[in-house]
Amino acid sequence: MLNWIRIKNLALVEEEDIEFYPGFNVVTGETGAGKSVIIGTMGLLLGERADKGMIRTGEDRCEISASITIETSVQPEVYAILDGAGINYDKGDPELFFRRVITHSSTRNFINDTPTTLQTLKNIGELLIDIHGANEHQSLSKQGHQLDLLDRYGNIDIEREECRQICNKIKDVRRKREELHKQLITPIEAEHLRLVVEEIENVSPQVDEDKELSAKHAVAANSKQVLELANASVDLLNESEHSVVDMLAELHRNLQQLEKIDADNVTPLVAQCDSLVENARELAFDIERYSTNIELDEATFLELEERLSSIERLKRRYGPYMENVFESLENAKVKLQQFENSEEIRKTLDDEESQLVKDLITASKFLTKKRKESAKEFEKNVRMELANLGFLQADFTINFSEIEPGASGGDKIDFFFSPNPGERPQPLRNIASSGEMSRIMLALKTVLAEADSVPILVFDEIDVNIGGETAIKVGEGLKKLAKSHQILCISHLPQVASQADRHYLVEKSVKGNRTTTYIKVLNEQEQADEIARMLGGGAAALSHAKDLLR
Repeated sequence: MLNWIRIKNLALVEEEDIEFYPGFNVVTGETGAGKSVIIGTMGLLLGERADKGMIRTGEDRCEISASITIETSVQPEVYAILDGAGINYDKGDPELFFRRVITHSSTRNFINDTPTTLQTLKNIGELLIDIHGANEHQSLSKQGHQLDLLDRYGNIDIEREECRQICNKIKDVRRKREELHKQLITPIEAEHLRLVVEEIENVSPQVDEDKELSAKHAVAANSKQVLELANASVDLLNESEHSVVDMLAELHRNLQQLEKIDADNVTPLVAQCDSLVENARELAFDIERYSTNIELDEATFLELEERLSSIERLKRRYGPYMENVFESLENAKVKLQQFENSEEIRKTLDDEESQLVKDLITASKFLTKKRKESAKEFEKNVRMELANLGFLQADFTINFSEIEPGASGGDKIDFFFSPNPGERPQPLRNIASSGEMSRIMLALKTVLAEADSVPILVFDEIDVNIGGETAIKVGEGLKKLAKSHQILCISHLPQVASQADRHYLVEKSVKGNRTTTYIKVLNEQEQADEIARMLGGGAAALSHAKDLLR
């Protein structure tokens, strides 16, 4: 909902704050008073390009701002655009603040005080506000939007979603086939990869084998020195004349003598000495056992060196680490498998796509059937609304054209309209009369009230070239539509204005050789006076105005 707009130095408006309300808001005033300023302001908020000529004479800048509360129905789409533009917002508070500052040399745009682009304003504006008037933003005249509305009107989103999902699957199959084509190797490359696989598998390396072989090689290369050091260590511990074990034995005898004198304190020391003797003997045994595993066999050493050399060669070619060697082997096998099975894989993908295309055709035909069923009821209801709005014998039809099935099915539709019998119906987008277009939009919006998610509708002079009973019907139609949308309507008809929930008056005055436009909301008496003016003025007009308001 549009909560308020603030206008400063735009055209004839010096400074105005306008608060809007839910339901039906009508704007009236004398011709030339400046009612178009409101439409211009809304257009700027929608992302229209700004012209420096709209800046009030004598000022160096104009500024417009607005507050819009985002309806639940469009929040996901609006928030997605805000996320993409990097604009902060609070999901707990769906109010957004828009601001545009226009100078003679530049234009700056803001949402929630975050600078943004004109395109972002436009993308969000299309979700929030429809302006219906001559040469204005008219989303309902777009064929793609017409298709969306018909589907929502007929409640056939599920059938359309099935088409979209099948199309996504087709895209996925085509992507896989394209990737296969890009990744597919040539016969020469395949031969090279076979040599890679053969070389690595002939060596058949094991995980961490290079580290284990390097450790063994370091020991084998120094086996003589290892044996000498091991034997010397065993002698020092247990075999030599003054070995560690002999000295510990002498220590043990001394402690035994002390134990006879002071058993309480020395007995634990004797036990410690016994443990040292046992540990020394075990250490000597372990060193001796270690030395027996050291081989001085030249043939075994050469075999070890040859194996290590093979492993290091693989690392140089495919490494630098063993993990890289294994990755090279696996990648080569995968590419070879793709190469050898490419025809089979391609045939599988082709068959899958062919079946999906058949599924899409079937789903599209069913979707078309549902659409045409909905279109009949839709056409009938629109004709009824058009009759209420003064087009007593107008024709409205939906033209179906068959297109290649896609995410939206296999239909292209066009709303066709003929205001009078004998006239050839034309596509809605070709309607030239602003009065006709506005009333058609009102009829469509009334029928689509539950389906259309755009919450704010602006009608610019919907009452052109109508009057009498038709004008009353137009007012009643707007009143009805205002139950599901916020309506802002610029009108010249008292029959329309009398139906409004809020009535705004645009006036122009001249002070100090400066012309200024003022906009104000009317109270009950002021509304009666304004409607009386629209009726021609005088006591009779005032009485009629009060009757209309009642």
